[in-house]
Amino acid sequence: MADQKSEKFSIVKRAESFTHAFRGIGIFIKSTHNAWIHLVILAGVIVLGFVFEIERSEWLALVLAAGLVLVSEAFNTAIEIDMNLTSPEYHPYARDTKDVAAGAVLISAVTAGIVGLIIFLPRIFALF
Repeated sequence: MADQKSEKFSIVKRAESFTHAFRGIGIFIKSTHNAWIHLVILAGVIVLGFVFEIERSEWLALVLAAGLVLVSEAFNTAIEIDMNLTSPEYHPYARDTKDVAAGAVLISAVTAGIVGLIIFLPRIFALF
């Protein structure tokens, strides 16, 4: 690999990096069942946001929370792919690594859920 400091800027190389990133997103979406669950929940949250006409700041909080969940799930998927490659046989450290990554997803999902409850619960209760 060439020394990155001596490598000149290249539009082609930047375009290739976007190609790799989009390929990674495709792998993530195709291979991660939990991503589909997160995306379905996100679609429901978006609908609720329009139904309840939430404020711009609330949209910002929801976008950041949803992004946090999807990014943590993507990292979890990348870690699982790597662990399956580098440790195909059971190893307690590989298990711990996967469990910690899954725990990070759970933390981010709970955080997003709390954000959603803070935004939507008062509006839902106001209906009754």
